[in-house]
Order: sequence, then C-alpha cells, then structure tokens
Amino acid sequence: MRAPSTRATAWLLVTLAAASGCIDVICLTRLNGYFASVVTGNLVHLGHALATADTRSLMGAVVAVGGYAVGVAAATLPLRRTPPGWNGRTAVVTLAEAVLLLGFTVGWLACSARPGYGFGLVLLGMAAVSSGIQSVITVGAGVKGASTTYLTGSLTELVRRRIVDPHRFADVGGVGRLAGLVLGAVLGTVLLRTAPTWAPALAAALVIAVVAVAVGLARRASVAGDHRQRR
Repeated sequence: MRAPSTRATAWLLVTLAAASGCIDVICLTRLNGYFASVVTGNLVHLGHALATADTRSLMGAVVAVGGYAVGVAAATLPLRRTPPGWNGRTAVVTLAEAVLLLGFTVGWLACSARPGYGFGLVLLGMAAVSSGIQSVITVGAGVKGASTTYLTGSLTELVRRRIVDPHRFADVGGVGRLAGLVLGAVLGTVLLRTAPTWAPALAAALVIAVVAVAVGLARRASVAGDHRQRR
C-alpha cells in the first residue's frame, strides 16, 4: 500500500481534527465537562476532584485520562515498527477508531442522548480511547509536528514562526487543522441542538471518510506506479 502524498495526508489530518472537535464538544457539554482528547483540561479536573474529594468528578477524570492512555498504547503496538506515512496498518488502526466512534453513536442513540452517570462514563471512555488512537495515527502520518487532538502546540508554533520570520509563509496544514477543529466543534454543537441523538455520527462518518479516501489514494498511487514500471 503506497502512502498518499504529503499534501493529501495534510487534508486527511484536517478531517480528523474536525472529528475531534465534534466528539470533544459532545463530551464537554453532555458528559460532565470532560474532554475526549484534551488531557491537560482533564488533569485540571482531576486535581480539582482530588482537592474537593468529589468522587463522581474523580471517576470522570480517571476514565478520560486513562482511556486516552489506553488508546495511545493500543495504537502504538501495531504501528511501532511501521515507517512514517499512511499504510495498511494505519488504515486498520484508523478503522478501529471509527468502530469505537460508531459504538459511541449506537450507545448515544440507545440512551436518546441522555446518558446517566454510569453509562456516561462508558461513553466517555470510548471517546477517550478513540482520541488516543487518533493521536498516534497523526504522529505517525509523516507530517512533522502535526496534531489533530491537542493543538496548543500547533498554535504556539504558528505564532512563534510568524514572529521569528514575518516573511515566511504560515504552516497551511497547521492553520487547516486548527480551523478543522473549530468547524467540527461548530457542526457538533449545531447537531446537538437540532438532532442531538445523531450528533456523534458526524465524527464517526468523518473518520470513516478518512479511511476510505486514504485507501483510495493509496490504490491509485499503486496503480500509477505499476503503470510507470511497465512503461
């Protein structure tokens, strides 16, 4: 499986960032203020829960942070010896993320977008694991410094580069991922207001689209390469 071009991969990462924005806004607004991917915010929740002895909040923080760590570990194992860039294993791991998001969507539908405390923790855990997987996929995508879940560093680097070298063009991919995250959050919020039971389906659909497009691009590149060799 040939890896898509760097430019195509950059657009795939923008789409993943949009999926992250969508699932994060759902978790933030409907699952007790926790994020699926922003571990910094969840660690602040953890510290607050420890200081106030709030057991319910503490469990949410543990699930969110622990789920993310599990996702990172689960994605790292099959990808640890693969070269940078999209490949067959990357597609399989990304599909695993999509399956988790589909499971989240099914659970969300089953509870009519009103999960109780216990089931809410289950959904939060699924979202956090999927975000950890996505982070590993992004790191291994072959785009230097790219992120689709935690974008504080991306914004920092964009501003720093602009100050250090005002004449240098901005990192278009970084801008795209930031915009994708915001757009995903906007669309997720709109769905929560207009069709709340289907809101998570957007994130799942975006990740599935990434897998389909990446595989399609890889096949096209392989066919083109074989054609050139025959000539």
